[in-house]
Amino acid sequence: MDEPTAGAAHYPSTIAAALEHELVVKKSRFIAQVTPARTTEEAEAVIAAVRKHYWDARHHCVALVIGTHADQQRSSDGGEPSGTAGVPMLEVLRRRDLTDLVTVVTRYFGGVKLGAGGLVRAYSTAVSEALDLARVVRRTPAVRVEVEVPHQDAGRIQGVLREWVDTGDAQITDVTYLASATITLLVPPSRLGDLDAALAAASAGRLTAVRGDIVVMER
Repeated sequence: MDEPTAGAAHYPSTIAAALEHELVVKKSRFIAQVTPARTTEEAEAVIAAVRKHYWDARHHCVALVIGTHADQQRSSDGGEPSGTAGVPMLEVLRRRDLTDLVTVVTRYFGGVKLGAGGLVRAYSTAVSEALDLARVVRRTPAVRVEVEVPHQDAGRIQGVLREWVDTGDAQITDVTYLASATITLLVPPSRLGDLDAALAAASAGRLTAVRGDIVVMER
């Protein structure tokens, strides 16, 4: 995952898992596949797999957005009239403020022409309805924090911190045991003071949270 800059305040969301949704419009089948993809290579692999699976379909239209800041965007009409498929699909992803995903809409022609407006509505609706089924994963800036704890206190402090993260948007991401136990957390910048207070109360002021990099937290 890309590291954000310290001044960044907002990141587009993504989705938790791939899904499929079918829409039928005047006997034409529009099969929307929406899949997480962190790189253009992953997206291309998804597109190739869909084309192979639905090898007999007339059209495979594509829209993708990649990158922490949605900086890579691309669309393809897949043989449909220019501007009637890929761009409308991409606009759905933009409006929903999503990134790191690719959507492919496969069309089986039903024998009835839909016209340009009908195609735009069908392709955008297929993607919108698919995304309505998705679990959205929000991304926010967080500070990576480490708390070093003596072994004899590790279990108790872990319990305190797990209870603390449950009250808000922080996460415990790792616990390692060497000379001492190190608990790694992701904490929103606005909650760092609360973490310090919780640690001080739990350890009579002996433990501190060491700040690290600013990263993207998913939840």
